[in-house]
Amino acid sequence: MPDQPRIICLGAMLWDVIGHSPVPLAHGDDVAGRIHQRPGGVALNVAIALARLGLSPAILSAVGRDAPGDSLIHETARHGVAIDWLYRDGPLPTDLYMAIEAPGGLVAAIADAHGLEAAGLGILGPMRDGTLGSAQSPWQGVLVVDGNPTLETLALIAADPCLALAELRIVPASPDKATRLAPLLKHPSSVFHINRLEAEALAGRRFHSAVDAAEAVVAMGASRVIVTDGPRAAADAMQDRPTLTLVPPPIVASRVTGAGDAFLAAHLAAELSGADRQTALAAAIDAASTHVTAQDATAPTAIEKDIA
Repeated sequence: MPDQPRIICLGAMLWDVIGHSPVPLAHGDDVAGRIHQRPGGVALNVAIALARLGLSPAILSAVGRDAPGDSLIHETARHGVAIDWLYRDGPLPTDLYMAIEAPGGLVAAIADAHGLEAAGLGILGPMRDGTLGSAQSPWQGVLVVDGNPTLETLALIAADPCLALAELRIVPASPDKATRLAPLLKHPSSVFHINRLEAEALAGRRFHSAVDAAEAVVAMGASRVIVTDGPRAAADAMQDRPTLTLVPPPIVASRVTGAGDAFLAAHLAAELSGADRQTALAAAIDAASTHVTAQDATAPTAIEKDIA
């Protein structure tokens, strides 16, 4: 049997297909550019980033019994992420994310996570049947949860005694999925990693800054909330503790997909190594800045396939 993981990423595991335009785009534009395919999904992005930082994460997700699924699992394992507890009994093909990026940032994106949604509570099986944990012997560790599973699954994570001892690191995946995370506010160890727009969706109102957003979501019940706001100051708010802020350095972004995932992974890795809150926030901002300014963003890496 594989060693029991102390870090598990739960949520989307799919193929990213991302088109990069060298020029700004308007509606209906048709331009030459580059298209590449790489392993993606919030949970998988975080897991791969954690593995690159020397940690040993596992992933819980749904992957189709098809050739793209087999290839995705192979690539995931090759990069140090444990794939022993994946759910592959669903009726749908492996999920897919498609995006178009331009110099001004993300133009549009569509996530097809129907396979994960169809799997429902099935992805939690190992945490409940004694394989990794049970109500009598709850799993202990850090559970990174993205907003792609169904509301029913997320609500169970919040209340299930099998996960009562887990530290949750929660990331919405997008503003339209942020409201799904409301049940997780009740978990006694919930750390939310969100941007200001996701905080607004979760809280149902506008905020002027990351500080306002972070403190408002803490007031809703979360034990800790870390909010980013693009080039503006990020904030780390906690119950009964002072709120910290840090302004990112000025940068010129060449890509945006995965920046939040890089932020979360670096923040978690820093804290697991003993860093204090301010140091961890600085490490996370640095990692996100490095990610979006990578000069070879349009060139396929060892885990990417150029399909231009």
